[in-house]
Amino acid sequence: MATARVDAGPVDPELVRAWVEGWVISRLASPPERTLYGFVFDVGTQPRQVTRHVLPEANEALVRELTSTITAPGTWLKTLLPREVVGPWMAPGWDFDDPGFLMSTPLAPVSAPVPDGYRMRTWTRGGLTRALVVTTDGTFAARGQVAVPPGADTAVVDQIETATDQRRKGLGSLVMRTLAHEALAVGARSAVLGATPEGQALYESLGWRTDAPLTGLIRNPSAAPKV
Repeated sequence: MATARVDAGPVDPELVRAWVEGWVISRLASPPERTLYGFVFDVGTQPRQVTRHVLPEANEALVRELTSTITAPGTWLKTLLPREVVGPWMAPGWDFDDPGFLMSTPLAPVSAPVPDGYRMRTWTRGGLTRALVVTTDGTFAARGQVAVPPGADTAVVDQIETATDQRRKGLGSLVMRTLAHEALAVGARSAVLGATPEGQALYESLGWRTDAPLTGLIRNPSAAPKV
């Protein structure tokens, strides 16, 4: 597992905004609304994830206020602080999401040859490009997607996945390079993503920078008030 490497310094607010605006396209979420503390948007894909709040500059007072006043199950708060910092501020009824990292990189043209035994297909719809790698018999091998909002120069890479039995064959790198090529073709010059600890090592090997931890807080469904 990758270690929690985070580069020093504050996170550029424009990087967070770009991540939010691309993420909502990637996940078909509602357009983000600006708030006094960041962004809020509806996801609504499942009861466990209804609404997300992104807090670019979370602090103790804000986290205590939001976790004390928000009671709807399926609400998520995303902060750019380590969980050991945020944890003591949480009100009862909230749990941690899996740990993650906000990462970014400038984009540059790269070759992405498909290895023997595999086929790559890409397609674009509504500002979202998907890349799918399958074996020659059509079995799923790897995938990913990249969103580029209209007029934006920062792409958001998302949903990178490699089948368990297809790992360590360079397919994750193939998907990432393919998505970078597609993003460059529509005018993006940089990219950002939210990484898992497992994905962080792959992205760093491709030149991505770790900008901040991503600590998510989830309102626990079992904490919902009884009606």
